[in-house]
Amino acid sequence: MTRIVAVKSVPKAIVAGGGFDAVVLVSPFPAAVGIEPLRSTLKQLAKADAKFAGTVSFVAVPELAGGRLVVAPTGPLTRDYDDVRRYAEAARAGVCRARDAGAKAVLLLVQASSDVDYEHAAVVAALGAVGGLWQPLEAREALGDDVEPVRQLGLGLLDGELPARGAEWVAAAEAGLRLARDLAGTEPERMAPPQFAAYVQQAFRGSKVKVQVQKDVKKLQKEYPLLMTVARASLPVARHRPCVVRLEYKPAGKITRTLLFAGKGLTYDTGGADLKVGGHMSGMSRDKGGAAAVAGLFLAAARLGLKGVHLIAELGVVRNSIGSDAFVSDEIVPSHAGCRVRIGNTDAEGRLVLADLLSHLRVDAAKADAPALFSVATLTGHAGRAMGPYNIALDNGPARAAGTALSLAASGEMLGDPFEVSHLRREDYDFVQPHSKADDVLSCNNAPSSMTARGHQFPMAFLCLASGLDKHGTDSAVPLPFTHIDIGGSGCEGGDWQHGRPTGRPLVAMLAALCGGLPTN
Repeated sequence: MTRIVAVKSVPKAIVAGGGFDAVVLVSPFPAAVGIEPLRSTLKQLAKADAKFAGTVSFVAVPELAGGRLVVAPTGPLTRDYDDVRRYAEAARAGVCRARDAGAKAVLLLVQASSDVDYEHAAVVAALGAVGGLWQPLEAREALGDDVEPVRQLGLGLLDGELPARGAEWVAAAEAGLRLARDLAGTEPERMAPPQFAAYVQQAFRGSKVKVQVQKDVKKLQKEYPLLMTVARASLPVARHRPCVVRLEYKPAGKITRTLLFAGKGLTYDTGGADLKVGGHMSGMSRDKGGAAAVAGLFLAAARLGLKGVHLIAELGVVRNSIGSDAFVSDEIVPSHAGCRVRIGNTDAEGRLVLADLLSHLRVDAAKADAPALFSVATLTGHAGRAMGPYNIALDNGPARAAGTALSLAASGEMLGDPFEVSHLRREDYDFVQPHSKADDVLSCNNAPSSMTARGHQFPMAFLCLASGLDKHGTDSAVPLPFTHIDIGGSGCEGGDWQHGRPTGRPLVAMLAALCGGLPTN
């Protein structure tokens, strides 16, 4: 893992002997940089290369650290559709170019815009840089640490000062993102349910996060009936058996709010009896991105030592296997909350897992200080079809009154982890209503979510009903804010679930918006 350090004196750091072996400049106007010895080199480059302001350039400059300079322009920032992700993308390209040139200690210099929308540009650039240096767990275990050769990243701001604790914040967030990427992106046997749990336990060893793993089949069958229905066909294979990982972070001092998270951790989703065919099963080892992001959030919060916020999570770590004991459509299964669920399609398994987790967290919330509940999941293909590569947040009534989804969207916009805000409507509840008195709720229809109107919205209605949270709406005596986050479009880069890099999203936006963990804290 790359060590991140704040640079207080840029003029000293950029020259030979400053502790770095390459300088990467991220700037919207690199030709206007006035600090020497960058100034003269950049002017020469601008004259010699007509594409200088729009492409990554590498040039040997003996006076600079390591004799290497990489210029990574952000491109324009003032158009209607530009946002702070330009900094992350430029920094990633620039630092990877420096790595490929042989650098192992890179100085990342950021020239931020004066626009308030780019207030956190340096932090976003640093996250983009270290995220680009990450290599999959399988590669690190097979090839050793040299697969990630950059050992240190210095972070400096050309105009002004870095945010207070800026480098520390980036390091904590990246530690969480790294854990999330490892958990989400690793192949299904290396990260089968027991190994997923073991990896989480190892990650939190020595931290202030308490980890409990429930893997007793009989106890799980009693307490998590929907989850265990999904897991039923996996039980004959010991290494595929399910577990529930419970995390808790409770700092010393007064608690002002309690955040409770349900994370979908499908280590592999075959689709079950409604088998994924036509090549659509590939990439389904990434169906654990929700649980992965939640685990990463806890690690980042613990690294920062956040005060006042009590975090509780239950991660449902399950394999949806196909076999003679697989559950099938038309079955009726009572949830932990006592809601009779009719199975509409076995490939809509994630909402079954989440419903039981949320029901348990609902019980926890009854005795918590200022509770708010969240589900985080790679839940639907419709999320990517409707919103592209963006996180989606949907509030129930109490959460909407608290402005939760809007807060996530605002923080995500500032920190390069953007959200789209969607809405739960009466039609979504109508969609999952039972067709007879034999059951209380329908899990889904029998068509892909991407081909179903409101395919990412109506699952939240199911979650509310199956978990018992429908009894804690605005009109109840005990309202509970609940926000559902679908990362079906944002969990992997480029929407490539088989080969795309896992993103770890929406960890950064949640850390800032929900936990009070802004880079300035």
